[in-house]
Amino acid sequence: MAGTDERASADEEALYVLTAVLLTPAQFPSVLGDDYPEACRALELAPIADGYGLVLGQDGTGARWTVVVDDVALVAVAIASWDCGMEYDLSPGASTVVAGLPGWPLALAVTAPGVPAPYDPAPESEDRPPLTPPAGDVWGPAQRRLGADEVALQWSVWREQIDDEEFTPTAGGQTGPSDGEGHAGLRRVLAEAHAYVETPPPPGRIRSTFAHARARTLRVDGPGWSMIARTDDIAFVLLDDEPGEVLPVGRGPELPGLLKALDHVAVRPS
Repeated sequence: MAGTDERASADEEALYVLTAVLLTPAQFPSVLGDDYPEACRALELAPIADGYGLVLGQDGTGARWTVVVDDVALVAVAIASWDCGMEYDLSPGASTVVAGLPGWPLALAVTAPGVPAPYDPAPESEDRPPLTPPAGDVWGPAQRRLGADEVALQWSVWREQIDDEEFTPTAGGQTGPSDGEGHAGLRRVLAEAHAYVETPPPPGRIRSTFAHARARTLRVDGPGWSMIARTDDIAFVLLDDEPGEVLPVGRGPELPGLLKALDHVAVRPS
């Protein structure tokens, strides 16, 4: 009977992996913060240079867990394999586990087959409530960053909604809102983005990823704002002060140089 009890206990403690994400200066769940150190603080982790992997799954009872590991390469290989439609058994070794946090910081639509419905386990410390995704019926920094994620993911959809004539000079010499002119919130964002070039912000505030052969996608965040831009195109800005709004910024005379400078100081995936 003792052997049966031990097997039952092992089954309950086993983690059924559902997905994984990276937590590094160049790539982290933006829902956790505006930069890499802030994202680490949200999980009570030290912002080490190499970063972490976050493995999200359920134990045998159905409880949600986020397991933090320091084997970033292993998690990166698993994510790349899944993105290519390949199977990959992500099983981090016990020696790589940094922390086991109750709950999930991201909303998942999938659950582990053959285990009870997902639930949040009781936290081991009163100071550590279970991780939960941000609410969808309010607007704040987390929702603003998730909105920016969606714009980056659906760039072509958002870009198609913008008429370039809004940003070009008319016959009377007047121009549309290129470079954010005429909007106080956009002017503040662009001024703070310019300041990043002079004084680099914490790691992860400026991230650069591949867009196509001639351009990069930039993600820039700051207190109360997020900007998504293509180095060869325009930018979109989301503000805490304007719930649900996606504000376009035309190229104008200054934006190309700003984007080039931001890309120069941005962190990039290795």
